[in-house]
Amino acid sequence: MDKLKGQQRSYLSKQAQELKPVVYIGKNGLREGVIASLDKALSDHELVKVRFIDFKDDRQDLSHSLEEATDSVLVRVIGNVGIFYRPAEKPEDRKYTLPD
Repeated sequence: MDKLKGQQRSYLSKQAQELKPVVYIGKNGLREGVIASLDKALSDHELVKVRFIDFKDDRQDLSHSLEEATDSVLVRVIGNVGIFYRPAEKPEDRKYTLPD
């Protein structure tokens, strides 16, 4: 996935405001199950919030690891929540139209 421009990042952040976290990073950290859950959520929703319950001090590093593992883009980390985006493979299935 390509890097996002500032305008695109801002657009996705606004879209994510109403979303609830669907993936949680707890005491077990970044396990295969967490990566698989995020991958599935991105396939279903495109834009996903991840809440860091534990490992709060490492949230930036873990977010970048999740970004690489799921071939997504880290939109932003706000507090203990990371926002991830991966567009649907088919353009007609995409829920979000990014500004140029």
